[in-house]
Amino acid sequence: MTTPLTPRQIVAQLDQYIVGQQAAKRSVAIAIRNRWRRQQLAPDLRDEVAPKNIIMIGPTGVGKTEIARRLASLVGAPFLKVEATKYTEVGYVGRDVESMARDLLEIALGMVRQQASREVEAKAREQAEERLLDLLLPPVRWENPATESTATESHTRTRERLREKLHAGELEERSVELTVEDRTVPVQIFSAIGMDQMDVDFKDMFEKLMPGRQRERRVSVREARELLLQKESEKLIDRDAVTRQGVQLAEQTGIIFVDEIDKIVGTEGGHGPDVSRMGVQRDLLPMVEGTAVATRHGIVRTDHILFIAAGAFSRCKPSDLIPELQGRFPIRVELTQLGRDDFVRILTEPRSALTRQYAALLATEGIELAFEREAIEELASIAATVNQQGESIGARRLFTVMEKLLEEISFGAPDQQEKRVTITAAYVRSKLTDIVENRDLSRYVL
Repeated sequence: MTTPLTPRQIVAQLDQYIVGQQAAKRSVAIAIRNRWRRQQLAPDLRDEVAPKNIIMIGPTGVGKTEIARRLASLVGAPFLKVEATKYTEVGYVGRDVESMARDLLEIALGMVRQQASREVEAKAREQAEERLLDLLLPPVRWENPATESTATESHTRTRERLREKLHAGELEERSVELTVEDRTVPVQIFSAIGMDQMDVDFKDMFEKLMPGRQRERRVSVREARELLLQKESEKLIDRDAVTRQGVQLAEQTGIIFVDEIDKIVGTEGGHGPDVSRMGVQRDLLPMVEGTAVATRHGIVRTDHILFIAAGAFSRCKPSDLIPELQGRFPIRVELTQLGRDDFVRILTEPRSALTRQYAALLATEGIELAFEREAIEELASIAATVNQQGESIGARRLFTVMEKLLEEISFGAPDQQEKRVTITAAYVRSKLTDIVENRDLSRYVL
């Protein structure tokens, strides 16, 4: 982890983006801090300390996913969100649960590669520039030794003039011929051999084994610079080190968020889907307990990956999960339903509040958008009412009512003469009252 934040600091950071749900924030903050505490222990004891996995219980749209996602971003941890319903029991067609460990590893490797690329960027840019100059002015061999010195000096001066023009951006549209390697396997081949439904991991392995095809491409200097920069970066990066660090990052700091875990609750002795659902629970158990998963980058152990499960549990209870799986999620937090006052806070307090987002979007058109306090309160009331009348989707309702509210302004913004627009309570009622009064319409506006 990048910074050993205290639980109080983690909650304070989450408060900048997520309104309420303090119990859930405190639980994830403690879980993250415990990871840092574990790293301070002696090696023999460190391996014995398992993560305290969390199960979040609450209706849709109350912040379960957002808490986990923001948490991972805050501490610089690889984060994977999966839906439990996407997996099937071993032996059935579909993705097996071990693929989540492979996916998490790919995310971790991407983070490590990105960091490694930043570290070698300056050197890679220098080398890419030299390769680009070679394309613009290919090196030559002099046949007459008597004139070689003069010709070399002239060639060097020409190369430096080209370098100056490159730096000034005068050659961006000039075309050069670049040799590229293509390992992409046509989709038809995957289909023909039955790999089109396989894990992406196997497809990647297959592509890596394919011999690279060299081909010439005519590209602009601008595009060639980026292609060469990527190529030179790959040369400078130690791939083995990236793999080792990626595996360690995934194993020690990875977070897997398993959403809709309540949807895989089946019944013992059931038939059809129930059998597969129970099977997914059994397959998920070793992943959460700790197992070794084979990947094309080596073995990844899941012993210290933090699992956060979430579900509405509207038609079942957490106790309906198989007992062994329940035991692997010792921390349970309930998230509360959001109401009018929560919506007011969501629209005004977070750093990325919807009102700020729309104001920033319309500012690109030269429109200064402002919301009166009464307008925000009216908007929150309407969103809460629509949730009560129909199926509640929590804070997600704000996205749809805001889009409906500002539809006309957004459509006409490029041509609008009046550059300052103030949203009043009366304007909110004029645009959204029909949604509340017409139940069919409220269902349509999800």
